[in-house]
Amino acid sequence: MNDIEKNLLLQVADLHDVPMGAYNIREDGALHSRQSTESIEIITKKDKPGIDIRIKPGTKNESVHIPVLITRTGYSEMVYNDFFIGEDSDVLIVAGCGIHNGGCETSQHDGIHTFYLGKNARIKYVEKHYGEGSGTGERIMNPQTVVYMEEGSYIEMETVQIKGVDSTKRHTKIEAAAGCEILITEKLMTHDKQTAVSEMDVLLEGEGSRARVISRSVAQDESEQTFYPRVKGMSDCFGHVQCDSIIMHNAKVRSIPEISANHVNAQLIHEAAIGKIAGDQLLKLMTLGLSEEEAEERILSGFLK
Repeated sequence: MNDIEKNLLLQVADLHDVPMGAYNIREDGALHSRQSTESIEIITKKDKPGIDIRIKPGTKNESVHIPVLITRTGYSEMVYNDFFIGEDSDVLIVAGCGIHNGGCETSQHDGIHTFYLGKNARIKYVEKHYGEGSGTGERIMNPQTVVYMEEGSYIEMETVQIKGVDSTKRHTKIEAAAGCEILITEKLMTHDKQTAVSEMDVLLEGEGSRARVISRSVAQDESEQTFYPRVKGMSDCFGHVQCDSIIMHNAKVRSIPEISANHVNAQLIHEAAIGKIAGDQLLKLMTLGLSEEEAEERILSGFLK
């Protein structure tokens, strides 16, 4: 790998070297490298671009890394990745896309990740998006995540987009059976004239299912953000949606959380807040010797941590 490829891989996969365990690395639509394990099998789809990841029941303390790298200007793709998580397993899955666009044409990655969680399965799913390059061409990413949860399963989902993506439209849909638990944490920063739209549909269908959605974002310069987190209670369940945004310069932010109860014992809560950095926070850090710019950066970093 050259330096550009290595940097993209580090940004989206939290790796200092080739990952241990199962992994699948794609670059500009082609397979770069792959490794399956005894418990985790990665198979190329035959009918469309993408892979199937099959995790055996009872698999624990293992990980799967499936980063996508785009280094060609003007390259666009659509991929379909399906995850089959066996009963009683507990694994980490790290995905994400890094685009380096040094040209004048648009580079784009669209993908649909579909998860099938068996009974009592647990996963932590981390997805990171990152863009770079001095070219004038746009960097666009449109991810979709669909999750079907069987009884007693758990998903912790963390999505991160902090730099370099000109336009993104994210859609997440989760259907939870009885006793399932969902934790979604979304972190987003936009700047310049970037745009970001995030939609979530969480369906709490089974008795005792629980969901917590936490969205934190920073909008700078002329960028625009829109959030549509929706939680629907179909049973005796609990759901909480929290959206917090910091707005700066001439940016625009819309936050439209929605909760819908279709059962008398559904307990649903939502809250949203949009505001600028508090002056007393800046002042406090500046009295400790930081410049205004350094103080601002420290506050934003802590907010998105």
